[in-house]
Amino acid sequence: MIKKIFFFVFVLGLASCNQREESKANTELLYFDIKGFFAKESLRLKKTSPLVNKEVLINGIAETKQIRIADWEKEFTIFTNADINKASWKGSFKSVKNSQFEHYTFNNKKIPVKDVLIEKADDKRVKKVVIIISTKNILYTSGDTLFYYPDSLYKIVKHQKIRLLSPKDYQITGKIR
Repeated sequence: MIKKIFFFVFVLGLASCNQREESKANTELLYFDIKGFFAKESLRLKKTSPLVNKEVLINGIAETKQIRIADWEKEFTIFTNADINKASWKGSFKSVKNSQFEHYTFNNKKIPVKDVLIEKADDKRVKKVVIIISTKNILYTSGDTLFYYPDSLYKIVKHQKIRLLSPKDYQITGKIR
């Protein structure tokens, strides 16, 4: 009798697993698609393989190299990580849009991306991206300002302060030729 009850519960559990309908994800983006934009730029730059004058400045000490970047996805990681279309952030950003720009702002400790500005040319192509990221907690304060001008320049300016350590300033500039 106990075997029949276990068998019945097992069959009932198995049947209930198959009857549930999968929930569909909302794929419509509310804000500018930063992640998608930089994925397309990565593919385009990978194909054209431009020469880049890259300067890294750490606390005033500079190093410059002329290189061809093989992994643009990795190079743009900090930009793609600033994606504002995360499900948990939906509806959080205040936006102003017109034919020349899209501007998204948010001021909350929990969301590190504070400001995104997308400037567009007359033909609707993106001509400038500026992203401001700020993180602050008890032990750590960090501020990043990211700039991207297609076919011209990308720049990452970072200020970092960890409690009990001296502050660090980083600047990475890539001039695309």
